[in-house]
Amino acid sequence: MPLQMKLTAITLDCADPLRLAAFYQQATGYEPHPRSDGEFAGLLREDGLFLGFQRVDDHRPPQWPGQGVPQQLHLDFSVDDLDEAENLLLAMGATKPDHQPDEDRFRVLLDPAGHPFCLTRR
Repeated sequence: MPLQMKLTAITLDCADPLRLAAFYQQATGYEPHPRSDGEFAGLLREDGLFLGFQRVDDHRPPQWPGQGVPQQLHLDFSVDDLDEAENLLLAMGATKPDHQPDEDRFRVLLDPAGHPFCLTRR
């Protein structure tokens, strides 16, 4: 029988934890963790999933799609409308790289710290 594990947290390295947490809080509606500070910030989803952001000195954002500084991970979010979600996230501070592997099916965006994340149709 395989080990049964439940994902409880995802933590991203960044230069400014509070700024990155604010971006993802606005994008997801997750609740801010009460002990967020300048070194570590977090968001909580209703089911207990924790999304964390930790300060790393001299953080170098990943380069996507290049691998000069490889992506450490990426997040996928399902949305009802790709265009609407993309426009809202860009207005909140995300950026859109030129390279889009399959823009009709999903969009690759970069959060304010440079981490790639994808939007997919729900």
